[in-house]
Amino acid sequence: MYAFTRTAAVFGATGVLLGAFGAHGLKSLLDAHAAHAMWQTASLYHLLHAAVLLCIAGRPIVNRFAFRLFAIGIVLFSGSLYALAITSIKQLGGITPLGGLLLIAGWIALCFAPPSPQQPA
Repeated sequence: MYAFTRTAAVFGATGVLLGAFGAHGLKSLLDAHAAHAMWQTASLYHLLHAAVLLCIAGRPIVNRFAFRLFAIGIVLFSGSLYALAITSIKQLGGITPLGGLLLIAGWIALCFAPPSPQQPA
């Protein structure tokens, strides 16, 4: 269970780091590419789903499938938006919907997960 918490913490830390880096360190580059909104969307979804990972990691029984869907979804969705924002390589935008689908699948996996032993059905 500790590995899941650690992974969630890494996603949270990188989300804050990238959000701040986009707002300060990459400001002129994002201005040049008119990509501030794209970077903000990437960091919003990154941080939101890092919090979800932490919630999943804290459960008595970790839903590994949902955890993996969210983790890979963050990398593909937010990662492709971060890369697109700084490079303007339009082909990277083709990866974003796949990441979004994985995030949606993670939510669905949570919806259909069996309750943990301490929880009533």
